[in-house]
Amino acid sequence: MPSPPPDLIQRVIENLHTTVLLFDARLHLRYINPAGEMLFAVSAARIVGATAYLLFNNDDLVASLRAALASGHPFTERELALNLVPTRRVTVDFTAIPLRDPKAGTELLVEINELDRQLRISREESLLAQSTATRTLVRGLAHEIKNPLGGLRGAAQLLDRELEDGELTEYTSVIISEADRLQALVDRMLGPKALPQRAPVNIHEIMERVRQLVRAEVPPGIRLVCDYDPSIPELIADRDQLIQAVLNLVRNAAQSLGDRGIIILRTRTLRQYTIGQTRHKLVARIEVIDDGPGVPPEVIENVFLPMVTGRADGTGLGLPIAQSLINLHGGLIECESQPGRTVFTVLLPLSRDGEPTDMR
Repeated sequence: MPSPPPDLIQRVIENLHTTVLLFDARLHLRYINPAGEMLFAVSAARIVGATAYLLFNNDDLVASLRAALASGHPFTERELALNLVPTRRVTVDFTAIPLRDPKAGTELLVEINELDRQLRISREESLLAQSTATRTLVRGLAHEIKNPLGGLRGAAQLLDRELEDGELTEYTSVIISEADRLQALVDRMLGPKALPQRAPVNIHEIMERVRQLVRAEVPPGIRLVCDYDPSIPELIADRDQLIQAVLNLVRNAAQSLGDRGIIILRTRTLRQYTIGQTRHKLVARIEVIDDGPGVPPEVIENVFLPMVTGRADGTGLGLPIAQSLINLHGGLIECESQPGRTVFTVLLPLSRDGEPTDMR
């Protein structure tokens, strides 16, 4: 049976969900497939040539890799906890297979199967379903509230015209102003009314615009740090809506810090990435990271629901609106939090052809 052509093998490897790494005899990385770029949240151009220790930050694991190279015997570790730089922790099945080639010399093939992946997909599906259900519920409630609210405001205006006593008209003015305030609150809960006005945008222009706006608002003790991947291509999106979504996330981080702290704005690309049940060739990963006290445990599961907030002075609308704006672009916002590190992650499809792959 003839061997498959090299380009076919390349396409197969690049479309695997399993991470594939190839190390040389000195345990320097020679190749990483797109699934590996997604796992390590870094592009191949930036990571090829790195040592195994830099990737895994685990002395025992690197020692096992060296032993496999020396003995020529493969090994497998089940449910191995990998602490990826800087602080990400994943559970994987890890297999290392020595390869002996007369031309290339001794190499080491590593396969990593992320066990957390199905849990992540289930969580994303839950977030998307929650966002859809929330929008449906809020729109229904808004309809029921706005009709009587309009009647109440109209009646107060008519009454105001009939009253001659100036002291009494003060009460009708209160009714009208409070009706307007409730109307504005309902409109904010509904989120964006217009569909995105899509055009090519550079994600880093958006990030820099947000950074400039927030820097003018926050105390001097809060530092904004940028960690951008300049290779991210343009995406087709509504510039103003993306600015509003990211601005809500960064303002939320700043408010959690008080007078002092660090906010990191990070961008990366992910290849062959699944959002919910839809697989995309290329996805932008935007992270807003702060070193504040974290989101309270009783709030974290419902943090994207309207009126849910851990702050006494919070409205609970900034995060749901941000989620709604990103959903309109086919994306999703996730949150992970513990004391000293809270990460809001925005996932936005970047596929140039606009053709996601449906995995259902």
